[in-house]
Amino acid sequence: MLQKWKAFVRRLKEDIYSLYLAARDPRMPFMAKVVVVLTVAYAFSPIDLIPDFIPILGYLDDLVLLPLGIWLSIKLIPEHLLLHYRQKAREQIHRHRSNYIMAGVIVVVWLLVGYLFYQAYIQQLE
Repeated sequence: MLQKWKAFVRRLKEDIYSLYLAARDPRMPFMAKVVVVLTVAYAFSPIDLIPDFIPILGYLDDLVLLPLGIWLSIKLIPEHLLLHYRQKAREQIHRHRSNYIMAGVIVVVWLLVGYLFYQAYIQQLE
């Protein structure tokens, strides 16, 4: 069950990024571009239609509106463009996974620097 959810979330992430890439294509029909831009803007926006702190309803808009917007966008995009941008999104997401390793290295370095400053501060107090 957990694997299914992870695959679903991964697919949503790929679809949102595919839509983002497709939105800039001049071959996109106007209505598809409008729906795609609204969907991507809503996905990346820190402001929700219904705030998340409202019990149940706060997350309901994310669980209903976002997948609905993605579904509608995918239906409006010509098939050849959708396939092209899905492939491009997969390649770019896969290529950027190495960034997580580098981010981990940077976090470790900052933690070490913080620890060294802490030790220097402690020694100064003694």
